[in-house]
Amino acid sequence: MMPSPSERWRMPLLIRITLVLHAAMPVALVLAPENWEWVLAGFVANHAVLTFAGLWPRSSWLGSNWIMLPPASVARGEIALTIDDGPNPEVTPKVLELLDRYGVKATFFCIGEQAARYPDLCKSIVERGHAVENHSQHHRHHFSLLGPKGFAREIEAGQETLEAITGRRPQFFRAPAGLRNPFLDPVLSRLGLRLAAWTRRGFDTRTGDPAIVLGRLLSAIRPGSILLLHDGNCARTNQGEPVILAVLPPLIEAAEAAGLRFVTLSSALQATRS
Repeated sequence: MMPSPSERWRMPLLIRITLVLHAAMPVALVLAPENWEWVLAGFVANHAVLTFAGLWPRSSWLGSNWIMLPPASVARGEIALTIDDGPNPEVTPKVLELLDRYGVKATFFCIGEQAARYPDLCKSIVERGHAVENHSQHHRHHFSLLGPKGFAREIEAGQETLEAITGRRPQFFRAPAGLRNPFLDPVLSRLGLRLAAWTRRGFDTRTGDPAIVLGRLLSAIRPGSILLLHDGNCARTNQGEPVILAVLPPLIEAAEAAGLRFVTLSSALQATRS
C-alpha cells in the first residue's frame, strides 16, 4: 500500500494476468482457430476488468493506492482531510481561516496551473502547516486516456510547478476524478509518488446541500479515513456559499467529538518511517 520511492515498480497481478492472456491468445488461435469466439470473449472480458479498475478510484488492482491511512495512524485515531482542485482565490483563503480556527491540518491536492496563477496562495497553504500535493498540471478531463508519455508530462510538470512555488516536492498524486489506466502506476513509481484516493467523499462538486455532503463524509467515518472535499470547482449552497465552507465546521466538530485527530498524508507517511 505504501511503496518506498526507492523500490522498483512491481507489476500488479491483474497486469501480469493480462500479459499472459495476450500472449496465449494468438497461440490459441493458431492451434484451434475454430475457438475464435472464446478467444475474443476472453479478450473483451479482460479489457472490461481493466476498464472497471481504472474507473474505480478506490481500486488497487492497477497498483498501490492509499484509500486509508496506514495502520499506525489508525491505531492513533488519525484521519486525513484532503482538499482538491485549488488553489481558488475566493474559496481557499476562507478554508485556511476555518482550518486555523480549529487547529486542523489538511492536505491540498493542487492543480499546477492554478498554483502558478496564484503562487502566494499556494505558499500560504504550506506556511500555515498544511501539505501541498500533486493533482496534475492541467486537470485534463481526458487524463485517464493518456499513455505513459502523457502521464509523465502532466505529472512531472505538476511536480516542478509545485516544488518551485512551495520549496517542497510532492509525495502524493491524486488523478483527476480519480480515474486512470494501467500506464499510470509505473510512471508514479519512477517519480517516487504514491497514488492517493479516499475513504469517503462528499460529492461536493455536484451537491450544494451541506447536510447531504456532511452525511456522506460522516457515514461510517473511522480511524484511518481519508476524506475528500473541494476548494476548486465546488458546488454552492442555495445562498451562494461554497459548500465546503458550510461543511467544514460541523465535520471537524463531529470528528473531534468522536476522538479523531486530523493529520496530513505526508505526516502519516513520515510516522511510518520513524
